Amino acid sequence: MIIEIDFNSDEALYLQLRNQIIMGIATAQFREGDSLPSVRQLADTIGINMHTVNKAYTVLKQEGYVKVDRRKGAVIAVDVDRVRTLEELKKELQVILAKSSCKNISKEEIHQLIEEIYEDYR
Repeated sequence: MIIEIDFNSDEALYLQLRNQIIMGIATAQFREGDSLPSVRQLADTIGINMHTVNKAYTVLKQEGYVKVDRRKGAVIAVDVDRVRTLEELKKELQVILAKSSCKNISKEEIHQLIEEIYEDYR
């Protein structure tokens, strides 16, 4: 997977990195048990600080997407509690749907967007 960081974005670098790794898992570019590059290696490859990569890996670990193995480093481990994830998703969707409602975006348009996005994960 090629990770690209937008240095002009308002989004924090560690969040960009985190999001791209999650997208990589969702699109099967990363699979259960795959090792991620070392913190130093990834920082050198994409030209960011090691602390930034470490923060992204820490957040991914806290969220249940990776585990840290002493021999392999950060390893993909998607063992997130499904119920907890659904609750978090519901909270995030409530805000997104409220914003959509304020902009007069219909339920049908939302469903169409969801279908388009899900096509990328099949």
